[in-house]
Amino acid sequence: MKRNALLGAVVLLAVTSASEAAADGGTGPLGVTAVAAATKDSARVGALFRAGAHFCTASVVHSPHHDLVVTAAHCLGGAQGLVFAPGYRDGKAPYGAWKVVRVFLPDGWAKGRQDEDSDVAFATLAPVGGREIEDLVGGNRFVGRTATGATAVTVTGYPDSREVPVRCTNRPVAHSATQQRIACPDFTGGTSGSPWVNGDGDVVGVLGGHEQGGATADISYSVVLGAQAAELYRDAAADP
Repeated sequence: MKRNALLGAVVLLAVTSASEAAADGGTGPLGVTAVAAATKDSARVGALFRAGAHFCTASVVHSPHHDLVVTAAHCLGGAQGLVFAPGYRDGKAPYGAWKVVRVFLPDGWAKGRQDEDSDVAFATLAPVGGREIEDLVGGNRFVGRTATGATAVTVTGYPDSREVPVRCTNRPVAHSATQQRIACPDFTGGTSGSPWVNGDGDVVGVLGGHEQGGATADISYSVVLGAQAAELYRDAAADP
């Protein structure tokens, strides 16, 4: 999960309705982190739990079977007993708790190499009450091969030291040919797997990659979503 030497010394900015509305639209003040308001968009992002504690973030992406989430590959190592709680807030799971039943890891990660350029993964969820997760909260499109920094993106995730999600909008820049980075303060441990969503509702990044998402709270990373990520999505989406 994302490492942070400053964990426990985090001070989040207060939320205002104006700043949150701007973040939802992908515009407004850039590089400002605040508690994410409870909206239909933030409901698609949730906390990943193991042994009763949340430790990573995931989000629902559109798929034919309506049962798919995306996160960082390093969040799904030893994936037994994982549960996804979309819209989790203050100890409550308003949309239920969804059991992870299958994970999809890229070869660069699954074969023991743990290549930071392969740090993206998918998981399918068991239905709850006869319904699939996407039918309840919706899902963002997963889009590969988008130019880094073409638009601002909004990153939403769950620090493991807090019981609410945080959100920040900024424009990512290239870190290398295979990695992108974004300047957003206070994205500490637990935010690995956070989706980077552009103004069209497309997931164009997933917090992870270099240094498992970043060695400090202020700069976060994502794999550049290319052909490998697109192929992995197709495999996961086709799973019956």
